[in-house]
Amino acid sequence: MIPIVLLAATLASAADWPRFRGPNGSGVSGDEGAPPVEFGPEKNVLWKAPVPFGQSSPIVVDGRLYLTATSGEDLITLAYEAASGKLLWRRSLKRAHTHKTYKANDGASPTPTADAGGVYSFFADFGLIAYSPSGKERWRMPLGPFDNFYGMAASPVLSNGMVYLLCDQVRGSYLLAVDAANGRERWRAVRDGMGESWSTPVIYKDQVIAVGSKRVDSYHASTGEPRWWIPISSIGAMGSPAIHEGRLVVTTDGSDEPWMPTWAAERTKLDKNGDGRLSSEEFRDDKDWFEHFAWINSSHDAFIDSTEWNAARVYGSGDYGVASITLDGKGKLDASAVAWRFKRNLPYVPAPVLYRGVLYIVKSGGIVTALDARTGAVLKQGRTEQAPGDYFSSPIAAGGRIYVASAEGKVSVIRAGADWEVLRVNDMGEDCLATPALIGGRIFLRTRGALFAFGAR
Repeated sequence: MIPIVLLAATLASAADWPRFRGPNGSGVSGDEGAPPVEFGPEKNVLWKAPVPFGQSSPIVVDGRLYLTATSGEDLITLAYEAASGKLLWRRSLKRAHTHKTYKANDGASPTPTADAGGVYSFFADFGLIAYSPSGKERWRMPLGPFDNFYGMAASPVLSNGMVYLLCDQVRGSYLLAVDAANGRERWRAVRDGMGESWSTPVIYKDQVIAVGSKRVDSYHASTGEPRWWIPISSIGAMGSPAIHEGRLVVTTDGSDEPWMPTWAAERTKLDKNGDGRLSSEEFRDDKDWFEHFAWINSSHDAFIDSTEWNAARVYGSGDYGVASITLDGKGKLDASAVAWRFKRNLPYVPAPVLYRGVLYIVKSGGIVTALDARTGAVLKQGRTEQAPGDYFSSPIAAGGRIYVASAEGKVSVIRAGADWEVLRVNDMGEDCLATPALIGGRIFLRTRGALFAFGAR
């Protein structure tokens, strides 16, 4: 085991990992330390701590690691000493409201953000809460309830002394800016008609950039006034975009053609009483879509009609894919703002990572694609053969390597480069849904029931 004093000194001098996917959501460690290639429950473990369940990712600021979780009615924020894994404090809130969300989500999916003043957590069933580094409550801002069948997952971000939070939902979407010092609302940008999405904003100079299911929007960071926007298509914007040489790289999954049967075909098959609508009981026979009934039934009147079906049917059709978009302009950008677009092997949940001029995207099935970030040209496509299955965690990078975890806990370590190569697949032996943090040559990784710190001994 590395002496705690030495490890603490190393962490204190390293760049922080202050939000979802680290510095400005890039997924790239700011210190370029070399995390280990081999690690696991019994290999290169610096410390291990039990944690309640949650899908939020760990963050590290000023030697403290912050995490959120749920337990029954409790919404929990935790602080650990990053060097030792010692639990410094645990604070709980009771849910202010509860709504059922899709099985793949939970009450602690959004990742907190932090700075020297403390940590800022967002729970969809409560709102925003700020704690000092010592765990003292500083302020709270109740929010919700939200109208989002799949739940909320966008994480708060910090910049310019403000906490920014994207709240896209079926109705009433908005981007919120809150004073980090006192919790007072500074501005709120209404996003009419945006619909559900789960993407976390990024900051570029004086811009806050939000990716929704129908468009990408840039706002003035200080006032919330719109700057520019461009339409996109998505079956639900996820993750976080990347920035490369003055351009925004956005990844959205979608389809060239409608992905559901026609209304006429669905009604003929399921409308047993011939009233022109589909009740939940009638819809139960659709094995592919039944569990999404409440999403399609956007009016919440317990019946799907032709308007609702057709809106869901074309959801995500159009200009989807990986796209490189200019970061300048005013008003609606025209098609020339997109330098290139790539539409194959697209991830749904995982965000891309842009590292040393190469963009890496990872799709369920362990499919890894490397693209030239300037041109969009394919450099290499392949699989991490020992780690198939679903992917919800996003790839991250440091020390010339890419790290990505599958949902079943297989963590692939990939040598970065145009001709990337899988160096090793480490088995955590437990689900891994969160994105790890990389700092000071250490990997902080959350599994279903534990929090690990890995590093070379």
